[in-house]
Amino acid sequence: MTHFVVLAPPFPSHVRAIEALASVLLDRGHRVTWVHQPEVRALLREPRIGFEPVGEMEPGALAALVDRAARPGGPVGLSRVIRDVADGTDLLCREAPAVLRRVGAQAVIADEMEAAGGLVARGLGLPYVSVACALPVARDPRVPLPVMHWGLARDETGLHLNLHSTRVYDWLMRPHARVIERHAAAFDLPPLHSLADCVSPLAILSQTAAAFDFPRTAPPPQLHHVGPLRVDTGQEAPAWPAAWTPPPGRPFVFASLGTLQGGRFGLLRRIARACHAEGATLLLAHCDRLDAGQARALEYAGATWVTGFAPQQEAIARADAVVTHAGLNTVMDALVAGKPMVLLPIAFDQPGVAARVVHAGAGVRVLPPLATVSALRRALRQILEDRLYAQRAQALGEQVRAAGGARRAADIIESVLPAPVSRDRAGTMAGALA
Repeated sequence: MTHFVVLAPPFPSHVRAIEALASVLLDRGHRVTWVHQPEVRALLREPRIGFEPVGEMEPGALAALVDRAARPGGPVGLSRVIRDVADGTDLLCREAPAVLRRVGAQAVIADEMEAAGGLVARGLGLPYVSVACALPVARDPRVPLPVMHWGLARDETGLHLNLHSTRVYDWLMRPHARVIERHAAAFDLPPLHSLADCVSPLAILSQTAAAFDFPRTAPPPQLHHVGPLRVDTGQEAPAWPAAWTPPPGRPFVFASLGTLQGGRFGLLRRIARACHAEGATLLLAHCDRLDAGQARALEYAGATWVTGFAPQQEAIARADAVVTHAGLNTVMDALVAGKPMVLLPIAFDQPGVAARVVHAGAGVRVLPPLATVSALRRALRQILEDRLYAQRAQALGEQVRAAGGARRAADIIESVLPAPVSRDRAGTMAGALA
């Protein structure tokens, strides 16, 4: 059996996905240890996962980091978020190698969004797999970066747009690139510059279905679309509240902006007003990002029920339509349930996720700055009245359901890893994996 170490960013959705994969590996007799700053331990729910702290964190520092990522603001705020990413990679590259040696790590599970996973694994000569909790970072001239709003390049204009936007992105990310370059040199690796340079040569596990992504010119041969990484806990789901029973004859809409963006009160209020004006019943989940007064204000604006958290998969299954920030988890849940979406991409890879849903014809995108009540009403009416949106979502959802999830991801990991790597042999593998 193999001792895996996880290196991943401290965002809840990423933790939940890799934790589900870890749970399957633990069921099969493997060992899993998470390595990060001390506050990250509290995010883990699977008690069998070991935890090794690195660095120090002031109380509340993790929450502040997550809040900055959720609402970076203007250029100064964005610069701060990029610095946070660079600092996190720097810390893990400096301190994780000693921890991995001490605990006898034999392989690494590396979130694609944390470059330290690939850097540390290669530096120690350990085999590793990459997990794309967000959209895959592998680059292709026809495919815009995940942070971009537009679709597949179909002509020279589109190719130039992708090229120049990538150059701008790389310029903004220079603080992170310098950290990657410095540690690649320190580990005696070939030159590495970006997240895309740090992915595994053995396997990339994406939480999507192949049909969901844009067609690539040359897909990485090690890229596997396994669908959402979830695990059945064996526990019975909470009963659906009897009070949340939509009246007959009215469309039922579920709305959520996710765990990081759920505090955008103004946008949520416009969603509530649009649903009310369209005669829709609305269940709105703000993920504990609003206070009681704001929740009451949303009900006054037209939301039928307002809650911190709702059983999301059941809520989506019962809904006629979903209003979402285009977070990958929510979008995959909506596709599995065959529900059309109004997409309000805000940050991270949400623009790219929304672009793919639009490309598939399973939803309508409204950019948040343009999301007036009138615009939201038009989008809701469009996906509720035109059944093609739901039919396309259902067709894509069949492929997502068939992708295999956490169990197939574990199968792939076990198939691509060499025999368990001893600590004595680890150093000899650096050249092969670099």
